[in-house]
Amino acid sequence: MIPVRGYDGETVAVLGLGRSGRATARALQAGGAQVIAWDDSAPARDAAEADGLSLRDLSREGALKGVAALVTSPGIPHLYPAAHPAIAAAWAAGVPVDNDIGLFFRSFATDAWDNFDQTPRVIAVTGSNGKSTTAALIHHILVEAGRPTQLAGNIGRGVLDIEPARDGEVVVLELSSYQTDLARALTPDIAVFTNLSPDHLDRHGGLGGYFAAKRRLFAEGGPDRAVIGVDEAEGRYLANQMAEGPGDDRVIAVSVTRKLAQAAWSVFASKGFLAEWRHGQQVASIDLRAVPGLPGRHNHQNACSAYAAVRSLGLGPKTIEAALATYPGLPHRSQRIAEKDGVIFVNDSKATNVDSAAQALQAFSRIRWICGGLEKEGGLGGLLPYLGAVAKAYVIGREADAFARQLTGVEAEVCTTMSRAVERAMAEAQPGEVVLLAPAAASFDQYDNFEKRGEDFAAQVRARL
Repeated sequence: MIPVRGYDGETVAVLGLGRSGRATARALQAGGAQVIAWDDSAPARDAAEADGLSLRDLSREGALKGVAALVTSPGIPHLYPAAHPAIAAAWAAGVPVDNDIGLFFRSFATDAWDNFDQTPRVIAVTGSNGKSTTAALIHHILVEAGRPTQLAGNIGRGVLDIEPARDGEVVVLELSSYQTDLARALTPDIAVFTNLSPDHLDRHGGLGGYFAAKRRLFAEGGPDRAVIGVDEAEGRYLANQMAEGPGDDRVIAVSVTRKLAQAAWSVFASKGFLAEWRHGQQVASIDLRAVPGLPGRHNHQNACSAYAAVRSLGLGPKTIEAALATYPGLPHRSQRIAEKDGVIFVNDSKATNVDSAAQALQAFSRIRWICGGLEKEGGLGGLLPYLGAVAKAYVIGREADAFARQLTGVEAEVCTTMSRAVERAMAEAQPGEVVLLAPAAASFDQYDNFEKRGEDFAAQVRARL
């Protein structure tokens, strides 16, 4: 673990005792802090008490007396739609509020680094879609290249649960807007912004607040290198804010919609080919079309972002190309799970919003589409331009009928359950088609999370092979 520095002998409160909260408590104790903790869930409190943590209802009057800081888990609202009572109490008492990401950045570097030949680095990845794949892909490339590396944050292990840095190690973090919004320290060496589309708007008070949370990763610490997707206005704004001028190659621009040859340093994909340009000259090209773990334009954007990040570390294009070819993909993200009689089955359960589902629909030419669930704010209108490759939709979820009625221009069958949807799609699929789970909706009407939904899809498919 990473012992938290700066609170030796002081009392620190931890709010939320899930994976990150428990790891935070242990890391604080390892750094010499006295920890008091709370969770609104009784089972979580019981588990924490069994681990020896001292419990205190942090929203009660006077509960924060003598507390040096309150560290909250990312899933707990701290501003919108309303601050948790314990966080509001911390504000009133003048107690600083932080999260595990802030503690990580203030604690990761140690005096031991003075004896290293190569200083450890941190690459932090944020954005609306593709950040998990991009972070995992960066980590995979580093592993294949023989570089010491760890993967953590919103993917893999909690940031304070990783091992102390080794000589020359690269820590890759996936960071959500919930994590970047509150962290009091954000100082990655390389920061990556994939893209932006509306999500978590209630938590951030609208799209502007959501983007502002992402932007903090770049504005708070000033990374040495910024890899920025510029296919949305917010990305172009951010790239302009970070660069000192058109010749500033500390910003690497990324696109999958246009050539960026005029940028000082750019990586873009067109018709399945990744191209790297520096100061008006192409320096490398990679054919992404045959990489099975990265199908579709959205994954080509992820590949461009990952390529740019590891090029910043000095890895060569041939090394990166070889690693891309062996990338297996992430579960529930364009995951190819089976093939039978010329029909491919793809699990993209992580496509929980309209934008990510639209990207998945553009990755294949003939689709039997399994969709539906807990619809997010804004409706499905943004999907309609991308239904041209859909032979038929098979709609699941408690509100499947209402979901199906919005899919104008495509045949839609109300199936409600995953079992029925898979059965019908498999019965009607023809050779050369793809049965694609890309729900464009949250899973909570039928499943605990998108992982459980994807696992059910995979199990239903395999049971019928």
